[in-house]
Amino acid sequence: MHLVRNMAYVGETPWHGLGNQLSPRQPIEVWAKQAGMDWTIEAAEVRYVAGASGNLGSIHAFPEQRVLYRSDTKEALSVVSSRYQVVQPKDILEFYKDLVEFSGFELETAGVLKDGRKLWALARTGQSATLKGRDQVNGYLLLATACDGTLATTAQFCSVRVVCNNTLAIALGDGTGAVKVPHRSQFDAQAVKRQLGIAVSSWDAFMVRMKALSERKVSDAAAEKFLRRVLTYSVANPADRDAIAVNERAIKAVSELYAGRGKGATLPSASGTAWGLVNSVTEFVDHQRRARSDDSRRDAAWFGAGAALKEKAWNEALKLIA
Repeated sequence: MHLVRNMAYVGETPWHGLGNQLSPRQPIEVWAKQAGMDWTIEAAEVRYVAGASGNLGSIHAFPEQRVLYRSDTKEALSVVSSRYQVVQPKDILEFYKDLVEFSGFELETAGVLKDGRKLWALARTGQSATLKGRDQVNGYLLLATACDGTLATTAQFCSVRVVCNNTLAIALGDGTGAVKVPHRSQFDAQAVKRQLGIAVSSWDAFMVRMKALSERKVSDAAAEKFLRRVLTYSVANPADRDAIAVNERAIKAVSELYAGRGKGATLPSASGTAWGLVNSVTEFVDHQRRARSDDSRRDAAWFGAGAALKEKAWNEALKLIA
């Protein structure tokens, strides 16, 4: 069962062959159609039937809540408060229009997760860095929203390592790199872009740290300690052997990626370095971590527990170059 209802992409096929391939520089209208985002989120008041079971009962309205549903399929998406501010699928794509036209950005993927409950688009910013051994990392801007209460509308700078397609959020500890708009507030695309304008310089700071990590050699003992710090989960019951076993399996899997099995693990930038440690964790989260499906793994890697694990790895790695 794929969580991805539909998606479109430019370039190489992502996500195990899902989606519609587009040629570069397509207009927003084409993206909307091919990414399955050419519909709107509609709202209706909640009604309920009061009365004894078996009887028809009487229908009453509950104005404090609304049902959000898709305009095309009439499929219900969620129940929200009457104050909830909807962000439409076209708003996600339109956000990039002037960035693509005037700032050198290029849309690369866009689509729908969980039947329309989550929407996203990812554009390449044009920023790039190459570490020793031709280890190229490109800058991206992800915009995503959800209408089921699981995600504020989030604009997030992230990096993608070309050799393995690993993604890493660019956050420097002071919140730069991401702007979050809760659904109780109106989404103002231009205001978000103004805030992100300040954060564009976060790529330069990220690049400096990335290069420092690629030059920081790590002993086997230090690598083992790093992985144990990153992959130790808080277990409610320490005697729960299964939870500890899962933890050990993760450490073993990430250790093997770091030791040479990971994509790009043998490049001079990654072999035996702190950068290699970070990428062994990101590859595990993005491509190997246990999940119900490949799509739920991507959902977690961008927005959930996987994203938190990658952030933990990044922060632990920064301690090695402090």
